[in-house]
Amino acid sequence: MPRLLLASIHDVSPRFEGEVDRLLEMLRPSVGERIAMLVVPNHWGDAPIVPGSAFATRLRAWSASGLEIFLHGFFHRDEARHRGRDRFRATIMTAGEGEFLGLSRTEAARRIAAGRRLLEDITGREIAGFVAPAWLYGAGTLEALADCVMPMAEDHWRVWSPATDAKLARGPVITWASRTTLRLASSLAAAATLGRSPQKVLRIAVHPPDSRHPAVVRSIKQTFRTGMRGRQAARYADLGVRI
Repeated sequence: MPRLLLASIHDVSPRFEGEVDRLLEMLRPSVGERIAMLVVPNHWGDAPIVPGSAFATRLRAWSASGLEIFLHGFFHRDEARHRGRDRFRATIMTAGEGEFLGLSRTEAARRIAAGRRLLEDITGREIAGFVAPAWLYGAGTLEALADCVMPMAEDHWRVWSPATDAKLARGPVITWASRTTLRLASSLAAAATLGRSPQKVLRIAVHPPDSRHPAVVRSIKQTFRTGMRGRQAARYADLGVRI
């Protein structure tokens, strides 16, 4: 099996339409239409994707062109109270964005079903899978994903089948953070190192704020140039069950 590169754009929403366009323009020279779009149905509760709207039309066109559509939470915003290890994960690994970390099995299933129905009605196609905001999953969400027979899911360290728990890809995802100077420096260094990784499947994830930061833009472009050496751009669907 050839070594693969998977590209994804997170937080696809009417709120970030301009930034998403810039990210698409940035990634397409390297990977063409082999891009996963991680879509938030109603970002923070005030940026809904409305069927029949201009954004919904664009979403359907993206899907028709071959871009993969993943459900990326529902609101993205985390309003749960966490304790212990989850409290650490919710505050250190993200800034109030880990929506699916503290949800019950019932509530997680409800939001997944509602988001899935919305995106599939708009695109006319089944979604490719589910990725929790900030890649943070609570026990209730993992149970709900297995219940609803989601094709695939992804976290920081793997892509897997929720129905069978089969691992489809392993290894850390490359992503950037610019909330603080320290986070920016560490993410730039990590991208430079991981971009040269020999792992079979290299995953690169970009977010709307990345498009506004010149140092991150330069790093993204260089990471794709480096990562594509000896690899071919692929879709998540190409993983199948072969890894």
